[in-house]
Amino acid sequence: MREVDLRRIDLNLLVALEALLDEKSVTRAAQRLGMSQPAASRALGRLRALFSDALLVDGPGGYVLSARAEEVRPALRKILAGVGEILEGNTFEPATATGRIRLLIPDLQAAALVPHLLARFAREAPSLDLDIVAPDPNRFDMLEHGSADAMVALIDDAPAGIHRRRLYDEELVTLMRARHPALSGKLTLERFLALEHIVVSVTGVGPAPVDEALALIGRTRRVKLRVPNFFAAVEIAARSDLIMTLPSSLARAAANMRRFVSLPPPLDLRIFTMSLAWHARQQDAPRHVWLRRTIVAAAMDMSSAIEAEG
Repeated sequence: MREVDLRRIDLNLLVALEALLDEKSVTRAAQRLGMSQPAASRALGRLRALFSDALLVDGPGGYVLSARAEEVRPALRKILAGVGEILEGNTFEPATATGRIRLLIPDLQAAALVPHLLARFAREAPSLDLDIVAPDPNRFDMLEHGSADAMVALIDDAPAGIHRRRLYDEELVTLMRARHPALSGKLTLERFLALEHIVVSVTGVGPAPVDEALALIGRTRRVKLRVPNFFAAVEIAARSDLIMTLPSSLARAAANMRRFVSLPPPLDLRIFTMSLAWHARQQDAPRHVWLRRTIVAAAMDMSSAIEAEG
């Protein structure tokens, strides 16, 4: 029944009602609403029929509110304020925005990309905070259910409802400490396989890209250590003869510490494309449009910094 009633009601009348109750004058309400005095009078007549009440009644010096008008006035203000909040959801002002952004980014990529993303946030949305979470097997569900805003990851295939775009390409390089004994000669495949390796693995299981490439040629390496994050791997590699093969963006950052040397691995490793993914429900949401644009810009900043260092 309520749905039928709403269909026959011009909700613009609620805006007119607020002005009439505030001004207690048809003339002033008309001026506030930007309409003629006769139009405001007609709106008052329609409202009186809708509420079955006079709403404005004659009093000393002009109109006063009826008991029914006094009763509906607080609820009317809440309703119109709520409508305003809904409509404001169609806009997004980064400079004044607050709250938290939740991104799914693997540890390796977060270390290279997030500093540039934070710099963008500081300039454009200083009151927005950022949560970085490592993607897990439920990563697409997190996007669908809204528990994550977007994801940066290697995505070979995505389910229906997930949108994605290419963000940047990564190649793998081998990193070892600056005074590593293996630097005395060329890093051949045999020398590479004779060394002990660190693998960064969030889950701690499953083959790394290097091991998959080696399996194709019937070879294996010794993975001496698996660690869950990049920073642990870097510190261990800096203090041992273990080597690691990782994305070039991170290897360059580590090499800049002057503790490491970065070399091409002695086997054919494919280039990996990192993608930005989000759910279709967020395609046109202004907050998410800004977020995706900012992530893309941060990735470009990262690539420019790498080129400048190279």
